[in-house]
Amino acid sequence: QVQLVESGGGLVQPGGSLRLSCAASGSIFSINAMGWYRQAPGKQRELVASITKGGSTNYADSVKGRFTISRDNGKNTVYLQMNSLKPEDTAVYYCNGLSITGKDYWGQGTQVTVSS
Repeated sequence: QVQLVESGGGLVQPGGSLRLSCAASGSIFSINAMGWYRQAPGKQRELVASITKGGSTNYADSVKGRFTISRDNGKNTVYLQMNSLKPEDTAVYYCNGLSITGKDYWGQGTQVTVSS
């Protein structure tokens, strides 16, 4: 089993920045890739960014150039640096871990609200 705990959400004004953290514990050796998803009210959960064990990254078009995903393997933590935030970035952000067997692990989610 893998446990994922997110932190760092909150309320920020448009144009501001936030950094989300996701700390992994448990059978982390089984995790091949990690990512951040988000779900806004009335919308489907969508991939925001992902990073593989080797460090390859992938971003949704809507966040390219504004968000950066990174990982600290020593701390078993993945980060999402979010800059130039927009009201449409408002959502619950979920950390995801994809195991080598294809199993998904999810954190509990952290609310990000972008509003003046």
